[in-house]
Formats: sequence, structure tokens, C-alpha cells
Amino acid sequence: MNPADAAQAMPVAEITMFGLFWQAHFVVKVVMLGLLGSSIWCWSIIIDKTLLFRRAKTEMDAFEEEFWSGRPLEELYRAYNDKPATGLAALFVAAMREWRRSYEGSGRSIRSLGQRIDKVLDVTIQREVERLESRLLFLASIGSAGPYIGLFGTVFGIMTAFTSIAASKNTSLAVVAPGIAEALFATAIGLFAAIPAVLAYNKLQASVAKAQGRLEGFADEFSAILSRQIDERMALAA
Repeated sequence: MNPADAAQAMPVAEITMFGLFWQAHFVVKVVMLGLLGSSIWCWSIIIDKTLLFRRAKTEMDAFEEEFWSGRPLEELYRAYNDKPATGLAALFVAAMREWRRSYEGSGRSIRSLGQRIDKVLDVTIQREVERLESRLLFLASIGSAGPYIGLFGTVFGIMTAFTSIAASKNTSLAVVAPGIAEALFATAIGLFAAIPAVLAYNKLQASVAKAQGRLEGFADEFSAILSRQIDERMALAA
């Protein structure tokens, strides 16, 4: 039997996703499973953050409408102080809490109250931004490292495939193709995990920047309102 007939007589490996995974080397399997697990975790973060930003925008819109409706600040503070506040409500509660502490008790000086309120607002903004940005670093990491991890699996798989080809002393396409295909499958999974992660990370970071700008804008406006009231009280006290 000549080599061509022998190659035709050899069984051809099944070219399916499950077949490619099952026939791959152990190291390549570990790479594929790790990338698939990372992809699932990325999608859970994407869905969770999408719902979080949508809910945060709704809460900000509702609070801003209520804040500018002319409702007394003390009444609004009592309404939001008794429940967990996030977003604009968290800024409002933090500033009002510092305001009330300065006027309650043994007559503290209010000359530096404006500076303390600004610091409280800055700290609260930073805390809110950190809450929105949590776990986004994982998306960035998978987006940048995913293709390289998949490429590592591909290189290792190709090395194994060529070693098997050399051992069998058969270079026909029917023998070479399955090994190369299962090696390239690792890169495909790496891209499958990385591309959505990169796109989602850019979109979510833009949403974080937009929310941060909105928080900073409200903080400036509310600080100006409290500053005017401080000046009026100091004028009356003088």
C-alpha cells in the first residue's frame, strides 16, 4: 500500500467544536476552559453593570426632579437619610449631614463649613465612582490578555500536532488538519472572550465618566446653594 492509500485508509478526526476540544492536549483544554469561564464571568459583569447604570440613571433623574421641585431641604434630607442613598442622593445626604452637624450642639464655627462640605462631596463622589467602576478592571484584563492566552494554547497545540505528525511520518492534509484546527480553536475562544470584554469596557467606562460628570455638576450646584445660605447666616450673626 502506497502512502496516499494509507492516508486515505486512516480514520479522519471529527471536526466539531466538542471534537476539537476533546482531542486537544491537556494544557490546551485548560486554556480553553479558563477562557470560557472568563467569558461567562465577563458577560455576568456586563449584564450586571448595564442594569446598574440603567438603575443609577433612573434614580438620578428621580432625585434631581424632586430636588429642584422646591421641596424644603430639611424635609428632603429626612426622607433620604432613613434609607441607603446612592448617586445624587448620596451627595445630598452627605452634605446635609455635615451641615446639620455644624449647626447642632455647642455652636461650632461655620467659617470653614463650606470647605468641609466640599471635602465631603469630593469623598462621596470618589466612593460612588469606585462603586460604578468595580469589576471593570477584569473586563480590561480579559480584553487585553485573552487573545494572548488563546495564542499560547494555539502555539502549544501546534507544537503537539507537529510532534504527532513527525512521529506518524504522515504529512497528508487529513492528518495535519485536525491538529491545526484544535490548536487554532484556542485562539478563537480567546477572541470570543476578548472582543465583547473590550467593547463592553469602553462602553461602561464612558457611562462611568458621564455619571461622574453629572455627580460633579450637582455637587458644584448644591455647594453653591449651601454657600449662599452660610453667607446669609454669617451676615445675620454679624
